[in-house]
Amino acid sequence: MDISTDYLTTLSGQAVSDAHAAKLKSTLSDISGSNKGGNGSDISSADDAKLLDACKQFESYFVEQMYKQMMATVPEDPLDSGTNSTLVDYYKDNLIKEYASQTTEQEGLGLAKMLYEQMKRNIGQTPEEIDAKASEESGAAMSESEFTEKDAISTDE
Repeated sequence: MDISTDYLTTLSGQAVSDAHAAKLKSTLSDISGSNKGGNGSDISSADDAKLLDACKQFESYFVEQMYKQMMATVPEDPLDSGTNSTLVDYYKDNLIKEYASQTTEQEGLGLAKMLYEQMKRNIGQTPEEIDAKASEESGAAMSESEFTEKDAISTDE
């Protein structure tokens, strides 16, 4: 049975991605696991530094996946195929991971900060309460924009 190096590279890349996702899930469980008997459903007493770190890990993982998809669109150099292609792929994966980490540390997307603020804002609320609050806020924003449009129409006349 002949297995191509592309297939093995894809499998190893998937395994690394799964390991990153499992690490992130474990970090979030560690943050909230001490509350309510360790069921992981409440982050109200979570340490702010740990919570921010988990949000940064998520952003780094997200950016890494985005970079990998972008790298997949670049045509491969025929000289990179052969015996060294596995090493080149390993180097590229590590480079992408480091780029993603650096992007997150330099607040490139700001996703970690938004996640952190949202999680802190919704502490101790059930998903139903969060949804109700979001619909109230969107309804208030909608009526505010309608009011602004009416003002703009009346001033134009």
